[in-house]
Amino acid sequence: MSSSDIFIGETIGTAILILLGAGVVAAVVLKASKARNAGWLAITFGWGFAVLTAVYISAPLSGAHLNPAVTLGIAIKDNDWSNVPTYFAGQLLGAMIGATLAWVAYYGQFHAHLTDREIVGGPGTQSTKAVEAREAQAGPVLGVFSTGPEVRNVVMNLATEIIGTFVLVLAVLTQGLNDNGNGLGTLGALITALVVVGIGLSLGGPTGYAINPARDLGPRIVHALLPLPNKGGSDWGYAWIPVVGPLIGAAIAAGLYRLAFA
Repeated sequence: MSSSDIFIGETIGTAILILLGAGVVAAVVLKASKARNAGWLAITFGWGFAVLTAVYISAPLSGAHLNPAVTLGIAIKDNDWSNVPTYFAGQLLGAMIGATLAWVAYYGQFHAHLTDREIVGGPGTQSTKAVEAREAQAGPVLGVFSTGPEVRNVVMNLATEIIGTFVLVLAVLTQGLNDNGNGLGTLGALITALVVVGIGLSLGGPTGYAINPARDLGPRIVHALLPLPNKGGSDWGYAWIPVVGPLIGAAIAAGLYRLAFA
């Protein structure tokens, strides 16, 4: 496959992944959404279906990595780094496009949510100081775009992202998911989606299971740039964990693959 095919495939596929993934979070958490309060099961299965859809769309062009951690794991497994920058670039751009499209789709709900005094605080509300303190780290809709910990502890949060991504990448490398030798082919799309659902259900509670640096960083950048009223901070102090953790987890998974399965 050519570099242009890889870039286009990863951009389109990751955009679809984030559009549908961020979309299900928006549907569940934003005011005036018909799916509000649908819960964690809706979010985890929504992300799984997002992976399934994105893989089927992008696999013919790029092999459907859709995740820098997957790209790193495959590069270590095959000892081939030639297309890694192209994959990374397409994934980050696609993630930003997908996050922007999710904002467009839920524009009215974002506005209703972020102008509700019960949610963002305001004059006369008892929660104003608490809201302001919380927004210094993470704004009230940041979770639609990127992940954040329930208990803020660097070691624990990093470990959770490492472990979750380790499971994902090891599954990709060992379960025959590459029908073209370069990524998640259509044969393994359903398996991969179910693995993501499983990770979300079992390991997603502590940090929101980024398990994908582009999935977290790209939308976080979009959150920082979008003209959202009362959006609060983008929590840049935490932002390195869902980037570094998944890359470490992918490297460990690829190393184990080479030791035990190759």
